Amino acid sequence: MHDDASARHNAAERTGIWFVGARGSVASTAAVGLAAIADGQAPPTGCVTAREPFTSAGLPEFADLVVGGHDISSVTMTKRAECLVETGMIPPRLLAATHDAVERADAEVRPGYDPRADTDDTSQQAVAERLAADITSFRERHDLARVVVIDLSSTEAPVALVPEHDDLDALLTALADPARAVLPASSVSAYAAILAGAAYAAFTPSAGMGIPALAQLASERGIPVAGQDGKTGQTWLRTVLAPAFAARGLKVLSWAGTNLLGGGDGATLADPDAVRSKLATKSRGLTALTGSETTPLHIDNVPDLGDTKVAWDHVHVEGFLGSRLTLQTTWSAHDSMLAAPLVLDLARLLALAHAAGISGAVPELGFFFKDPWDSDVHDAADQARALEEWVRRTSAQVRS
Repeated sequence: MHDDASARHNAAERTGIWFVGARGSVASTAAVGLAAIADGQAPPTGCVTAREPFTSAGLPEFADLVVGGHDISSVTMTKRAECLVETGMIPPRLLAATHDAVERADAEVRPGYDPRADTDDTSQQAVAERLAADITSFRERHDLARVVVIDLSSTEAPVALVPEHDDLDALLTALADPARAVLPASSVSAYAAILAGAAYAAFTPSAGMGIPALAQLASERGIPVAGQDGKTGQTWLRTVLAPAFAARGLKVLSWAGTNLLGGGDGATLADPDAVRSKLATKSRGLTALTGSETTPLHIDNVPDLGDTKVAWDHVHVEGFLGSRLTLQTTWSAHDSMLAAPLVLDLARLLALAHAAGISGAVPELGFFFKDPWDSDVHDAADQARALEEWVRRTSAQVRS
């Protein structure tokens, strides 16, 4: 664990971003975007931390962020970015301008953990130690003050809870047994982040650090964590609109939605088990904000859409004297373009949390998530205010 006091006093130092799922669309887009921003080729549009009070909070500069990661794919970041250029998502000039930086980032990608392929007698403890060693080597090789691990890997099915998930000692014993696989892959990566002393964010609905025993261990080891499931588009808009209906005294009767998407996410979420994780995180906040139990949501794989996500919402509301009103919205965007700037924001903010010595879940980072850890606040405006207050308070603490 990297506990050197001189490395914790200042967030504005060289910081590593270690992507789990480093060769996916979101991580590749983030790598291109980071290189373009750092080199002055593009403004940081869409980055929450590019405005006050964040710009004066002493966060790591974009140019001081170094990218690496784990992945089980052999398709390089550069090849992935080229595919995104072909779809019209990334401007060709930016790929040309950032080519060398993206190649350097891809050179830092190491083989991840694939339970389907890793069928030998290796224990999950040994796997986690291997992954942690990759993160530690990355930090030392680039003389980084700290590393932030961000899980961008494919969505897993909901985890089947076992007693070891609630008992840290029992979990550690089970992890050392080669005959057992007590954690899903996302949680093995989260455990590796703890072993490496790295801050951690779960940008997917997979279990990750959501296993209670791992959350306990992160807190004990002084690791700041945040999650769960990045709030990028449709859900963000819902958490803006739903409080407005409540503020007007209007009753939401039902809020139905449909997502159409292709690419890797579309293929993953075509799996009925995996999609249950996504549906749970997308619906929980809306139910809390509206009080309505009628919030059906469907997610359909439409391969030709690629990285473009189309989201439809139909909102049915009761007004004065029982009158009815309807709101319909259509949201269409390149999903990776929505997620990538938020991922960079999280890296900068978790670096601040780590520098401040914060441990465990950081509820104020719930602004970025559909189902935030240790927070029941879902109103986007309330979350934004809490985040800004936290940044002011924490940056003052680091500087004192």
